[in-house]
Amino acid sequence: MFGISDNVQSADNQQERLISIGWVIGFVDGEGCFSISVVRQPNRTNRIGYKTGYQLTHEFVVTQGARSAVCLQALQTFFGVGAVYVNTRYDNHREDLLTYNVNRRSDLLRVIIPFFREYPLRTAKRLDFDKFAYCVEEMTSGHHLTPHGLADLLEVVETMNRRKPRTELIRILRGHTPGPETSGEDMVPSAWRHAGRCAATRTSAQTTIFE
Repeated sequence: MFGISDNVQSADNQQERLISIGWVIGFVDGEGCFSISVVRQPNRTNRIGYKTGYQLTHEFVVTQGARSAVCLQALQTFFGVGAVYVNTRYDNHREDLLTYNVNRRSDLLRVIIPFFREYPLRTAKRLDFDKFAYCVEEMTSGHHLTPHGLADLLEVVETMNRRKPRTELIRILRGHTPGPETSGEDMVPSAWRHAGRCAATRTSAQTTIFE
């Protein structure tokens, strides 16, 4: 299931596998993020929007500077899913930021979530992972496609990754205030820009460099 670590035969290879798993856990504990974001998607002239007016997206991301590209490539090889992207920077920073991204739901359910359940993270980030996994699995059942179901998940999401409260949007979805069009939210930024370290944004030129 987990890329290069599948074909373990000898005792030496078993030890190498354990070292690799430990490295992955430590790396993700320090540099990774499990993110659920909400994007406004109402009906538009040339596109039918979501019934709730909003779309939930999910993403597992690990970020590094360009000089550490080999680490992200190793992570992608280990899991065998996702891709490494470069976020070209045009400010006064000397190197671009790279991200290892897994956002396909089937990859999250088949590889990422089972791995971190079998080999738990060691920091408080484990709590964010547990909430992330719960939301992804609830989305698989379509729970987020109704206003009340979406509100249920947003109450979980707003406790993750230092997210700002979504109290007003949750009230809207539960029918306590006027419709989503009045909320003034086009997008809630992806939570992987945690702790101010990930300064590059999705508006930067993003190019796949390894998949």
